[in-house]
Amino acid sequence: MGFDLIVKGGTLVSEVGFARSDIAVRAGRVAALGKKLDERGARTLDASGCFVVPGGVDAHTHFDLPFGRTTTADDFKTGSLAAACGGTTTILDFATQERGRPLKQALEEWRRKAEGRCHVDYGFHLAVVDLPESRLRELDWAVRAGCPSFKFYMAYPGRLMLDDGAIARAMLRLQDIGGLASVHAENGGLIDVLVRRALREGRRAPRWHPLTRPPAAEAEAVHRAIVLAEVTGCPLYVVHVSTAEGAGEIRRARERGLRVYGETCPQYLFLSDREYRRPGFEGAKFVMSPPLRPEGHPRRLWDALRQNWLQVVATDHCSFNYRKGRGASKQLGRKDFSRIPNGAPGVETRLPLLWDAVERGDLSPARFVELVSADPARLFGLYPRKGCLAPGSDADLAVLDPRKARLLSAKTHHANVDYSPYEGRRVRAWVRDVLLRGRPLVRSGEPVGGSPGGAFLERKPLGA
Repeated sequence: MGFDLIVKGGTLVSEVGFARSDIAVRAGRVAALGKKLDERGARTLDASGCFVVPGGVDAHTHFDLPFGRTTTADDFKTGSLAAACGGTTTILDFATQERGRPLKQALEEWRRKAEGRCHVDYGFHLAVVDLPESRLRELDWAVRAGCPSFKFYMAYPGRLMLDDGAIARAMLRLQDIGGLASVHAENGGLIDVLVRRALREGRRAPRWHPLTRPPAAEAEAVHRAIVLAEVTGCPLYVVHVSTAEGAGEIRRARERGLRVYGETCPQYLFLSDREYRRPGFEGAKFVMSPPLRPEGHPRRLWDALRQNWLQVVATDHCSFNYRKGRGASKQLGRKDFSRIPNGAPGVETRLPLLWDAVERGDLSPARFVELVSADPARLFGLYPRKGCLAPGSDADLAVLDPRKARLLSAKTHHANVDYSPYEGRRVRAWVRDVLLRGRPLVRSGEPVGGSPGGAFLERKPLGA
């Protein structure tokens, strides 16, 4: 039987390193690797001079997320298109429970939002905000439904935050059923006190956002989450680690043999809290939680990635327009920093930014693949279908062209948001072509058009 497509002439980058190898695709799967593959009847994609990497797996996005009476600027259609243009072929979003409502309702709602609108394959974590002991068995149902990972907020009291007892109850159950607990690790009570004090004293500008969410508030919460995980025996994944101290807590836990994993994001690697000192209201563009940190923290986070103290780079793409547009706008907090919608875009720029780190020697090519694709696929029950290019894997791949330097700009990105946190930054390579299960999503740097073809992914429990 012949092949449908052969990607030829490129340099394949895997978790092991470089290899000059062609890739044959049949029926949406990788069928063979090697040189001089039989091209009879097959289409070809010339990747000469380019690097071919597994399609990115972004384990942390927020598309079509409600905010008050509005939503984020990007829904699943625009957000997933931006993901595809940046070389990401799988996203994991957060189906967020409403208080008093079952987890099943949240998952069904988010599946409706994504179905027929997502350009890339997708799955969901369940964000749990209300879980009395009488409803713990809902976690079992979610694992059976292919969503074995759950997020617990240690911040945002009165809205999203669960107390330690509720998180411990959930962790005990997840340990039994193969679930993975993830946490937004900030001390919500402390932050609430600091925010209220700042507002009473008339401190309302965006620069007060990071000052009311200090690094210690993250480090303490990371430590507390690790204690809960250690006592319950539940594996733990800490999202968007932004501080050296938070990464240090994870390192020490892993050195003790605990199943603790950590994620950081490009904004915490490439930006710092000096962005909040921009003139006027411009600092609002960078209001996210946790906030950007002082100089020194990014360098320590790079060290943590190289040493495998942190295992994943995701984006936490949560886009709100700076000015007016679809959904909520940062202008909501012009007179009160605590009302600025928290979040920033980034799903399209993750791979180019991290490949820049490869070019300058901060990451090895193999480590790049682990961080953006292989390790998130492993942790969240998708490997080897996703996260690698081996016979039998989905033919999801991105072709990175090192001859295509680009300036990052809101004028050229594909997200439905009116600014880029990296406006004017130059990256040395760009994503030229992207395939999802062998089907072209991006050609010569632009989306090919057509109906969204992303599919829902049922994921395996941890350790399956």
